[in-house]
Amino acid sequence: MNMHSSSDISEAYIALGANLGDREKTLMEAIACLEEHADITVVRCSNLYETDPVGYLDQPCFVNMVVAVRTALHPESLLSLMLEIELRLGRERLIRFGPRTVDLDLLWIEGREVDTTLLTLPHPRMFERAFVLVPLADIVPEEEASGLYTSLHDALVQIEGKEGVRFWKTCTWHGASALSGN
Repeated sequence: MNMHSSSDISEAYIALGANLGDREKTLMEAIACLEEHADITVVRCSNLYETDPVGYLDQPCFVNMVVAVRTALHPESLLSLMLEIELRLGRERLIRFGPRTVDLDLLWIEGREVDTTLLTLPHPRMFERAFVLVPLADIVPEEEASGLYTSLHDALVQIEGKEGVRFWKTCTWHGASALSGN
């Protein structure tokens, strides 16, 4: 686990999804890539959920999850790193909402609002997506101070499509040693 001395540490939530190749292995590799960065510590992982595709339907089911990270990175720098990780793990953007080896979406950073050409926070569609809300609910603590917990649970009551989000398995991530076997 990475340690930070900066007082500018924020907790961020990142959604991960994959529907090509070894989906679970790719998601664990993406988490390891996040954890490798000196300014990121993965603190919580949701369960993994198998989910029906949304938008472009002619593709395999996804495995989705959400991680909470502590980071000293600015939101745009974190997003840039996430896009690099997608490329490193074979992501190709051929069809909008189409099949992919991995997808990382920055959802929330302590209630910050960002609206640039590169990034919108909170994620503009997170409260419309059961495949984001269900795993996010696994890891957002009730005492979370920015209001995410309340907004999340209000959205979960109203969201349609929860039946397309099925528990698949418990996340096996246990820090940087998870992939190395240490």
